[in-house]
Amino acid sequence: MSASSRARRASGSTRARRAKPRRHTSVAAACLAVLGALLPGTAYLVARRYRLGTAVTMLSLAGYAAAAYVGLKRRDDVIAWALDPTLLLWMVVGLAAVALLWVLVLVTSYKMLRPLAAGPGARMFGSLVIGLVCFGMAASTAMGAETLMAQRSLVQKVFGGEESKSQTRPTITAKKDVWDQLPRLNVLLLGADDGADRDGARTDTVIVASIDTKTGDTALISLTRNFMRMPFPEDSPLHEKYPTGFWDPKVSPDKEQPNFYLDAMYRMIPQKYPGILGPSDNEGADILKVSVGEAVGLKLHYYVQINVIGFSQLVQALGGIKVNINYPVPVGGDDDKDIPPSRYLQPGPDRELSGFDAMWFARGRYRVPGADLARQARQRCTIKAIVERATPQNVLANYQSIAKAGEQLIRTDIPQNLLPAFVTLGQRVKSAKITNIDLDKKKNFPNGRNPNYAGMREIIKRALNPAAVPKPLPTTTATTRKPTGKPTTTKTTPGDLADDCAYHPTN
Repeated sequence: MSASSRARRASGSTRARRAKPRRHTSVAAACLAVLGALLPGTAYLVARRYRLGTAVTMLSLAGYAAAAYVGLKRRDDVIAWALDPTLLLWMVVGLAAVALLWVLVLVTSYKMLRPLAAGPGARMFGSLVIGLVCFGMAASTAMGAETLMAQRSLVQKVFGGEESKSQTRPTITAKKDVWDQLPRLNVLLLGADDGADRDGARTDTVIVASIDTKTGDTALISLTRNFMRMPFPEDSPLHEKYPTGFWDPKVSPDKEQPNFYLDAMYRMIPQKYPGILGPSDNEGADILKVSVGEAVGLKLHYYVQINVIGFSQLVQALGGIKVNINYPVPVGGDDDKDIPPSRYLQPGPDRELSGFDAMWFARGRYRVPGADLARQARQRCTIKAIVERATPQNVLANYQSIAKAGEQLIRTDIPQNLLPAFVTLGQRVKSAKITNIDLDKKKNFPNGRNPNYAGMREIIKRALNPAAVPKPLPTTTATTRKPTGKPTTTKTTPGDLADDCAYHPTN
């Protein structure tokens, strides 16, 4: 065959391909392009761009397979990535790049599929459909990027990095199994009330959460806000300042000393002895960790502090909580000034509470019988309700609001590099048992002036390790009189919060 013949045949073949009409209408082309976006590359195959379509389709399948593998087999790594501020920033960049490529594939797919002879109306309709889909992709990408940036901001602002300072947290190696190093984790939960009518913050809520890190079983230990003579370890510089506990021994032992209550330590000691424990991001919390740990006989590893007033924002971000209310709970009110509450939360099972009402359920005390102990019980039930409400689906659906609230409300000395391990532990706690250790008010603290800390330590020791042979712990602080009563040996089994927080109205 001559060269001229081959040229004519090739030219004819090219004209035939060009002349071959596209069989799809504008509507069909738009639909195929949109469907093809679910698996990028398939629309190229429909348009008979086989090499390009095969390459893009294979890359898309590989991407989906990699995502499925990581999501199913590498969940711990995903959690670690989501808690690394640097990686989160790269995730935002990667998300934008993937979205841009996806839009490019969608637009070019439509251009390859649309009929060349379509009229202006059909072209406009197809372009509108593709434009709307592209807008949806861009909006979803922007929302995803915003969520990632919210997560990054939360991690950076709340959790301490290498530059954070704490003299009371343990030295943990993140490269090893964290919970092999801490078979029992003790966390101090603080509710700080820094209202406008107060000089500094007061920690009206002081709860120790002792967690079995293998099972997630959690025991809650509540301390009353008006405890006096809070002890300090003998090797602590605080013991030199307060050898008989946090109180003024020059004042009559039977007299109340509000400036020496447990809830006053957070602000009073740092004001009087700044830097007594060394460099710290939160001196008050470090001091409380040392003292509360000595009082309950446990080494407290970390603290989590929440502003009580702003607590409502966090609950609201979760969509509210559900609790059983067994008696009218006051909203507002002041016993000292004889100001009645504005209203009451009425008794009933499974009451849905907004963030504001949840705050008052946790802290309301106006003329409530046994106000401090009753409030402690409701606070434990509030914690239980929040744990139940914080399902993965609910957290993800409201994540930006939760992250924003968390930045403003939470302080902690939990370091960033341990966050993946804490997330894993949190999943165990959610499905495990939460109990309360009754410290026996009747014998150990009929009032707050001279609590029997030795008796309380014995109760806690027996409750957390019932198989151990009980050996009374000697008190580490001298007092002006012997503690009243012997260490209680009866109520040593933690109470199940499912029972304690059940609906059993008193009337």
